[in-house]
Amino acid sequence: MAIMFYEKDCDLGALKGKTIAVIGYGSQGHAHALNAKESGLTVIVGLYEGSPSWKRAEAAGLEVKTAKDAAEAADFIMILINDEKQAKLYQESIKPVLKPGKTLAFAHGFNIHFGQIIPPKDINVVMIAPKGPGHTVREQYQAGAGVPCLVAVHQDATGDAKRIGLAYAAAIGGARAGVLETTFKEETETDLFGEQAVLCGGVSALMKAGYEVLTEAGYQPESAYFEVIHEMKLIIDLVNRGGLSFMRYSISDTAEYGDYITGPKIITEETKNTMRQILKDIQTGKFAKDWIGENQVNRPFFNRMRAIEAAHPIEQVGKELRSMMGWIPKSTV
Repeated sequence: MAIMFYEKDCDLGALKGKTIAVIGYGSQGHAHALNAKESGLTVIVGLYEGSPSWKRAEAAGLEVKTAKDAAEAADFIMILINDEKQAKLYQESIKPVLKPGKTLAFAHGFNIHFGQIIPPKDINVVMIAPKGPGHTVREQYQAGAGVPCLVAVHQDATGDAKRIGLAYAAAIGGARAGVLETTFKEETETDLFGEQAVLCGGVSALMKAGYEVLTEAGYQPESAYFEVIHEMKLIIDLVNRGGLSFMRYSISDTAEYGDYITGPKIITEETKNTMRQILKDIQTGKFAKDWIGENQVNRPFFNRMRAIEAAHPIEQVGKELRSMMGWIPKSTV
């Protein structure tokens, strides 16, 4: 049975009188730092010298230090920079200043699970992973709500690592929505699988394929975009609100009938077998090895694919259509 925790189960007192260092001030970093500060905790932000985020964090009322100085001053260190940069940062700026009893925290288990970071045994190692983008974590907190979180303990050196992790989850608003207990292994492997097979890889490939099929058949690119991309969010919002049944209740019977007869033709047993292989590559560490290797040679495949995908016609059509929709927040990319 899943174990869920809520605000009544969390004691912010576990972090009172302690200093929290949030390393990084991107999407997740700014949300964690500001939410924890507004929850009454002592927060400092750790960045590299010359970081463009330095002044932004100070303007938000946060104390900023170098990553090493912040880690040295802190009792609780939350690492919120990109997965592929964490091991180097840890070796250079965090490991040298770790002392027994400190807590090292992550929002994703990648580097611990795949052995890129191996902390000493005399510190706590925990994970508090919001199940949503950082900007949503911030917006929901400001609205008096929260984004669900996962909590896991990899090392419990002080005997109260879970209590500390739950306190942090409450401080960033996660306990308002619910905190699910898991393990570093489960979070890492399910997160990577979800991203690759469904949320990012699967959905983007499906939308792009639908767009290409429609435009190749002679339909207007704008019509294709509305059908297979713009409406995707509307459908997912219904699923998020009330599950698949509520989505099917909300659409037409014609659409629901099409769902039943066509979905199994798109997602076949062959597709599921491919998903199983994707999961196996994640579980065995093959994906992690490939991604670490890609970064070691300056990302030739990654950079090439980013450029190819950015040049796809669907991106230009979407940009033009979104410019007409004043209610959609403007992207920065």
